[in-house]
Amino acid sequence: MVKFNWKRLGIVAGLSLSLVVAGCGSDDGEATEKTKDNADNGDVNYGEEVDYAITGIEPGAGVFKATEKAVEEYENLKGWEVQASSSGAMATALGEAYDKEEPIFVTGWTPHWKFAKYDLKYLEDPKGVYGDEETINTMVREGLEEDMPNAYKLLDQFNWTTEDMEEVMLEVSEGADPAESAATWVEDNADKVEEWTDGVEEVDGEEIELVYVEWDSEVASTNVVGHVLENLGFDVTLTPVDNAVMWQAVAGGEADGMVAAWLPGTHGDLYEQYQDDLEDLGENLEGAKIGLVVPKYMDIDSIEDLEPKE
Repeated sequence: MVKFNWKRLGIVAGLSLSLVVAGCGSDDGEATEKTKDNADNGDVNYGEEVDYAITGIEPGAGVFKATEKAVEEYENLKGWEVQASSSGAMATALGEAYDKEEPIFVTGWTPHWKFAKYDLKYLEDPKGVYGDEETINTMVREGLEEDMPNAYKLLDQFNWTTEDMEEVMLEVSEGADPAESAATWVEDNADKVEEWTDGVEEVDGEEIELVYVEWDSEVASTNVVGHVLENLGFDVTLTPVDNAVMWQAVAGGEADGMVAAWLPGTHGDLYEQYQDDLEDLGENLEGAKIGLVVPKYMDIDSIEDLEPKE
């Protein structure tokens, strides 16, 4: 059975959900009606509607830092605030606003189940603050190939698509247990998993620990890889941690690996800090993206279309 190690969870447990919930909507629908009225008049100020707040996730995340940079670089975002929270709280706030057709701005990334559940769009980023498409890479500690060659080979061969990942994420978002969703996906995609395990021999209870940040995407990928390792006979521990701790744990040899390194932007600063102390096994997913996301019902296309706080 895959074990979950909660020893480091206290590092991130203090993140408050109230920062997001407090500003995500009205109780009586007045904001919705006001938005519709303004849209009918062709004079909607979305900044005013959301109190010039962008719903963010963990402060250490690359998309959060990029959004703070966007607020600095775009003169028309003067007075705007990026509110720190968690990925789960961000998704909750988005869902509540979407159900009421209220305006909301969130720090977004792909792959994510929210794009399968809601009609969303990235705002154009003329200044290129959020960068181009990203990849998600696999990182392992130094010496893993010598210590656990079969785990190393599996991790080196692991790769999938955004559609694969979003399939698992969507099930989890709808209440399914992550481990069970991962097991179902592995069973339903035996041909793809066979490519990952090609040349990998089964073992007898070798212990391995994977760390991950609790983003929906990384919950999905880490549980899938963990399940495959378990099927190969490994004694697997999955440990949720903060972004910086994830990199530090692998670089310091406290954990064996991760499949959650977003590059070159999201985790670029952490990669630069730790790249000499770990091994990069390359991309496990292509086409990842970060940016400022809004529902498609909002009549806005670019970050430059927003107005500063007066």
